[in-house]
Amino acid sequence: MTNYLEFEKSLAEIEGKSEELRTMARKSPGMDIEKEATALDKKASDMLTNLYGSLTAWQKCQVARHPDRPHCKDYIEALFTEYTPLAGDRNFADDHSVMGGLARFNGRPVVVIGHEKGNDTKSRIERNFGMARPEGYRKAIRLMDLADRFGLPVITLVDTPGAYPGKGAEERGQSEAIARSTEKCLSIKVPLISVVIGEGGSGGAVAFATANRVAMLEHSIYSVISPEGCASILWKDAEKMREAAEALRLTAQNLKELGVCDMIIKEPVGGAHRDPATAIANVGKAIEAMLGQFTSKSAKDVRADRRKKYLGLGSKGLAA
Repeated sequence: MTNYLEFEKSLAEIEGKSEELRTMARKSPGMDIEKEATALDKKASDMLTNLYGSLTAWQKCQVARHPDRPHCKDYIEALFTEYTPLAGDRNFADDHSVMGGLARFNGRPVVVIGHEKGNDTKSRIERNFGMARPEGYRKAIRLMDLADRFGLPVITLVDTPGAYPGKGAEERGQSEAIARSTEKCLSIKVPLISVVIGEGGSGGAVAFATANRVAMLEHSIYSVISPEGCASILWKDAEKMREAAEALRLTAQNLKELGVCDMIIKEPVGGAHRDPATAIANVGKAIEAMLGQFTSKSAKDVRADRRKKYLGLGSKGLAA
């Protein structure tokens, strides 16, 4: 069953009527409703194209958070072979909100790391809704160290509302772990490719996405704070999240203009959740293209490339 978003109510009605007609036809074989159902399908298709061709920033937030959107686990299973997960931070525990390990991407050995939100109640609780604790970031650091030691490119898949803000996480050094992970991203001598596949929330995302190349799916978001959090601080009203989403400039299109995002990956019409296989295949092609840019670069050049990217952030438009 399709999970419709708030702004898709009209679409839900049309697709519902089409399905209702076909259900009636199955129960009454002599009933000819194909012409009416086909007309409704065409109307729904046109509406879907129009809706997703002009999404607001807040609507993109809703699409990025869609529960049926493919998650890190789906990408790893589809794009990587010989995936061998590595667990724990060698310090406190294993954080299930962060997946990571050794794998092959198109036959090439790599290290893959990502946030996993889960896809049902049980897995979402186990994965803490993709919100990593300090041990998750320390696990990522351990994996990046391993990649650096053996000269393996690192691929990160970002999908998190932000780092977990719980008391235990703060007691175990949440901010320090995020800072160390971000520092590790900057210091490794191997290519680091990051793809924002859903939400890129706050420092929890930056700790994985301080990369040589950052790609974003067409309807993903990447921001220092959630629109609701921003609205609560600036307007003292979480209901102002629509205005906050616009002000934050958190869409892939905004961030491409600002130079934060290097590539926008096209999604199927209606979002990645309507055709996960196509969305995942598009991400695979983008990763291959970005990795290809570093085939002949030395370790020194890889680090210099990353340094240049981040020192240059914010400079676009200053000359004007």
